[in-house]
Amino acid sequence: MRTVVAEAMILGSSLRLRIGGKKNSRSQAVMQIFLPPELEQLIQRQIATGKYQSALEVITAGLYLLKQQDDIYKGHLPELQQDAQIGREAVQREEVLEGPSAMTQIREKLRLRHATSES
Repeated sequence: MRTVVAEAMILGSSLRLRIGGKKNSRSQAVMQIFLPPELEQLIQRQIATGKYQSALEVITAGLYLLKQQDDIYKGHLPELQQDAQIGREAVQREEVLEGPSAMTQIREKLRLRHATSES
């Protein structure tokens, strides 16, 4: 298992990340990222809340959220594609209702379901 050492410094509109292996490793990669002022300010505001201690923590949290969002998207994509296909097929069969008609049907089904459950 590899230990990752990272440090981040904001220098003007540039964020410098130093990423390397073990602390005593001589080979370290440096990644320099230039941020627009609004993102730099966002990082500073997040640190000011006290929730994060450094720019690196803010960026790490953001990257984890991006990964989570990507994982969710990948997991739901086949389901969304299937739902879209069902919708296209319903349109082709002319089984699609206008909004007000659909809402009327939904309300009626709910009213009947509620009436049935009370009996």
